[in-house]
Amino acid sequence: MAHHVIVGAGQAGASLAAKLRAEGFAGDITLIGSEDALPYQRPPLSKQYLLGEMDAERLHLRPRSFYDEQGIALRLGRPVTRIDRQARRVTVGDAALPYDQLALTTGSTPRHLPAAVGGDLHGVYVVRTLADVDAMAPEFTEGRRVLIVGGGYIGLEAAAVASKRGLQVTLVEMADRILQRVAAPETSDYFRALHRAHGVDIREGVGLARLTGDDAVTGAELADGSTLEVDFVVVGVGIVPATEIAEVAGLEIENGIKVDATGRTSDPTIWAAGDCASFPYRGGRIRLESVQNAIDQAELVARNMMGAGMAYDPVPWFWSDQYDVKLQIAGLNGGYDTVVARQGDSGAASFWYFRGAQFLAVDAMNDPRAYMIGKRLLEAGKSPDRAVISDPASDLKALLK
Repeated sequence: MAHHVIVGAGQAGASLAAKLRAEGFAGDITLIGSEDALPYQRPPLSKQYLLGEMDAERLHLRPRSFYDEQGIALRLGRPVTRIDRQARRVTVGDAALPYDQLALTTGSTPRHLPAAVGGDLHGVYVVRTLADVDAMAPEFTEGRRVLIVGGGYIGLEAAAVASKRGLQVTLVEMADRILQRVAAPETSDYFRALHRAHGVDIREGVGLARLTGDDAVTGAELADGSTLEVDFVVVGVGIVPATEIAEVAGLEIENGIKVDATGRTSDPTIWAAGDCASFPYRGGRIRLESVQNAIDQAELVARNMMGAGMAYDPVPWFWSDQYDVKLQIAGLNGGYDTVVARQGDSGAASFWYFRGAQFLAVDAMNDPRAYMIGKRLLEAGKSPDRAVISDPASDLKALLK
């Protein structure tokens, strides 16, 4: 009987295992994860879970009984240390597991501050795993002082939680503006104003020189010469694909584990999906860090492991919750040259990205209608009239006809 092994028990790995069964695969499935916890969703870690609005059990993607009923063997708490491609075996602890096909859903790892600038001091945290958030949660006490390093979505979400908890929050972003890598100035302006209205001290164009303290962090020196007294630090300066095990095995790497349109790596018996994988897209190659990609690509790979031969061509979507604002994004804005703003009701807003006449993406703040219509337009390959978009009295739904 065939044995398919999945390395990485996050959203992508759990989705892939479940889809194999749903598609009728009757062989053995083993899902391997380096964390002790059952596969869980990560987005709530920096939001509802950190706020105490969601317990650990609700983070689980599925209960343990699901894996038992579906005949999916879980090996948790130990990483895979070796892939033997010739023998088709993976090593986990003292065990060597044979595979017929192997899927790598190893995800990504957060960037840490170097020890040379104080990154190894106690009280310096990253936001990636359940253990990371459990470690920092006791720090979020009213009146304490936190420094957030990085003005991307993780940093801004952590700042929102800290502000809601009554902490004194300073956020530094080395780039000229927050969200510079992922959004237009209009979206940056919206969220800067939102955070400042909640008392967050946002400092843009200012890097971190070093953290100070003997054993635990007590302060920070910034690149502009200013200093801060802090009780703890949250670092949100990006993630990198977890490719080490694939590199050692000799698989091709290109901004992640390189896969073709079907999700197959340079080894015909090994596949990859999720944060760790880069795939061909619209004449280039991209890697997506999103729940949408983790689920959709993993489920497609599951079908292709069973011979479907399908190509992956997603319409990406993302979201972020900050205070009472839900940001929803559809599409990818790379290469835009124009942003069209649309005001909605009760403070809602959306920003629509174009390259020439081509519609690329939309950022919608508390405007689910704009998000859904933008997403459907992208799925249909349609580009809306900019004048209709910018007129708040116009009916967006008419654009779908």
